[in-house]
Amino acid sequence: MTESAPSYPGERLGLPREGSGSIGRLGRRVGALFVDYGAAYLISGFFGWDALAILAIFAAIQLVFIPTLQGSPGHRIFGLRVVRVDGAWVGLWRPMVRTLLLILVIPAAIWDADQRGLHDKAAGTVLLRA
Repeated sequence: MTESAPSYPGERLGLPREGSGSIGRLGRRVGALFVDYGAAYLISGFFGWDALAILAIFAAIQLVFIPTLQGSPGHRIFGLRVVRVDGAWVGLWRPMVRTLLLILVIPAAIWDADQRGLHDKAAGTVLLRA
């Protein structure tokens, strides 16, 4: 028995095709990344810190806001939220795993048919439209 390919991202996860609760698409994800990285860049520049500090601030933004607001400021501005695949609260360790892999870049650039990066798959999370 062969399984057919999903007709839209998130179908295999039981998510709607569009609207609230559907998979966050690339444009929103990139916009959110620019907002969060830009905020880290501005904070770092204000204190005169270097590039490594920008990355540390970016990671701190992710680690503080994902468990508390279901997403970073960039995610929230672009109407996204990070949840576990089952829809529950992400807890504390999932944002750590997700963020570590996100700052490595490559895991976030490799996606599956549901447009979940390896960083989300490893953490058991999914980025949804709010």
